[in-house]
Amino acid sequence: MALELRQQLKLTQQLIMTPQLQMAIKLLQLSRLELMETIQQELEENPALEEQLDTAPGETQPESNETEKDDSSSTNEVTIDEKLPDDIDWSNYLDEYSSPGRINFEREHKERPKFDSFIAAKETLDKHLLWQLLMTSPSREEKKIGSIIIGNLNPDGYLDLSIEELTHMSDSTPEKVSELLTVMQTFDPIGVCARDLRESLLQQVRHLGIDNTIVAEIIENHLGDLEKKKYKVICRALKISMDDVITAVNIIKGLEPRPGREFSDENPQYITPDIYVYKIEDELVIVLNDDGMPKLRVNSFYKKSITKGEKISSEAQDYIHTKLRSAAWLIKSIHQRQKTIYKVMESILRFQNEFFEKGITHLRPMVLRDVAQDIGMHESTISRVTTNKYAYTPQGIFELKFFFNSSIQRLYGGAIASASVQEKIKRIIAGENPKKPYSDDKISKMLMESHINIARRTVAKYREVLKVLPSNKRKQI
Repeated sequence: MALELRQQLKLTQQLIMTPQLQMAIKLLQLSRLELMETIQQELEENPALEEQLDTAPGETQPESNETEKDDSSSTNEVTIDEKLPDDIDWSNYLDEYSSPGRINFEREHKERPKFDSFIAAKETLDKHLLWQLLMTSPSREEKKIGSIIIGNLNPDGYLDLSIEELTHMSDSTPEKVSELLTVMQTFDPIGVCARDLRESLLQQVRHLGIDNTIVAEIIENHLGDLEKKKYKVICRALKISMDDVITAVNIIKGLEPRPGREFSDENPQYITPDIYVYKIEDELVIVLNDDGMPKLRVNSFYKKSITKGEKISSEAQDYIHTKLRSAAWLIKSIHQRQKTIYKVMESILRFQNEFFEKGITHLRPMVLRDVAQDIGMHESTISRVTTNKYAYTPQGIFELKFFFNSSIQRLYGGAIASASVQEKIKRIIAGENPKKPYSDDKISKMLMESHINIARRTVAKYREVLKVLPSNKRKQI
């Protein structure tokens, strides 16, 4: 069979992602905070894009298409026509306004301190421990060992290195390292620089002066039984009564398992909803959250430079065209994003109307396909819209992804959403007797009475999702 080269025409269809489509998809999947950062970055980089400032009542914003006129004849000079009368008694005037009082002189260009200088920075655990170390007047060797110890503490205040590793890193002796570590374990907060939970709790007990009591013995030898709440085992091992064990356990509960917690630099992240759902009279109303969202428009100067046909170089003209096109695409994509979020929320409201009226237990099973078919969009678009977007509802603040969950078939009646089952499990555990908590098998049988047939392992999985301990650890004596 001979090989030969041929040329032929072939007509095919291919989907090409235009820059405008790429920008629209990118903005669609951004969270509110990321969108604000993107807009701010575009305002800094694109001179053809500007923020439209809000005008005060009674003022009018100049239109971008209006021709600016520079007519000096229409501008009147500001003059002062009012004159002082000639019959003023200056002596009485000076006596009246020259009385001694509080006088404040301020320079016209006085440099005012910045607002940041009035805000106290939160002290870190490293600085707090280093300050205490320096207060002990350490030698150069001790300062080196102490710096290594402080630098290897985790956020909870525990030491992640052994004595051998500290000795090798500091080029010192094990005796010197152990001696300094013992001193640093007495620093504030009590329990810091420990190598595990047992050592940290023993330091705190020693600081309280109860190191020769049942409390210290339970921490030293029965911490595992204490975790599993095997109080009877502790009673038999220590030959004490249950009341003594409960008293010791209550003291241990007051200790701090994470000594470095108060110096944590983790700041809470507050959620700003993208959309609000209010109940006004008997109707649910959807309102987009536009607070803080800058109102963008195309700069009129660059637009006029193109429309007037001014003589500019081809490179400058291409640059202006590119920036104008980018600004227009951004504004259009933002409007499209807001409209899509609104349409998706409208569809969710139609499917989950009972949830907004009655609560989580009335949440219906729903998948992305249901909303996609309802509003005529692709499932991938719905997935992008509902990711990292939050809605304020009469039942609380929820991510839009929350409304999409799997279904669980009931013995009688229609299917129920998995989130509703989790809420029922949460309510069952909240109403249990703390001395006799329900097991996962018992909760499964109680759900069966509500015609919800799920296995014990499914109850255990939902309980872990809810971050609820098993029954043996929920038990209280």
